[in-house]
Amino acid sequence: MKTDAYIPITTYTGTFGESSYTRRAGSRNLEKVELHNIIVEIDAMDNVQKTANAIEAMLKKFHKKKDYDMSVPLALLRQAEASKRTFNIVLGSIAGISLLVGGIGIMNIMLASVTERTGEIGTRRAIGAKRSQIITQFLIETVVLSGMGGIIGIMVGVMIPWVITRVTGMPTIVPLYSIVLSLGISMTIGIVFGIYPAMRAANLDPIDALRHE
Repeated sequence: MKTDAYIPITTYTGTFGESSYTRRAGSRNLEKVELHNIIVEIDAMDNVQKTANAIEAMLKKFHKKKDYDMSVPLALLRQAEASKRTFNIVLGSIAGISLLVGGIGIMNIMLASVTERTGEIGTRRAIGAKRSQIITQFLIETVVLSGMGGIIGIMVGVMIPWVITRVTGMPTIVPLYSIVLSLGISMTIGIVFGIYPAMRAANLDPIDALRHE
């Protein structure tokens, strides 16, 4: 007949001490455990890894069987930072490719606009418009086009975190500097990829442009 006895934990520790009780098929094992864990505090961050290596060497010397586990918060922090850097690089690469594709799209749109408005460009050059004025005109149009795209992207980027917060209850933060930076990058992309179409429009021969149909 099997009988179980239950006693308070304070009575158990007072009678048997800090012991580890394991039960296997056909056997029982009661092992006295002097220490469950040790927390070591280091005076300086530069000494963390050196101290961890010394402690691990000492544990290996006195523990022939590895019955311990060692955790170094600094190593975990560095590993997390390395993972974060990798994640940022991947996201940055994706964003860079997206900007490149968007810039090429803007350049193609402006080249098509230059072709369609060749007669208008010829007329402006014929009545005295300078090349710099033609370049400025097309650059302004490119910046407005890319800026509108950036504003739409910002609106979507702000709306998605708001929806996540409302649906899941998880707080999200959209800093103001990220909005300003995004708009600035969008307009810069417009300027960079709009230079070639603007230069092409400015270098058109006025006579050939007026004859264009």
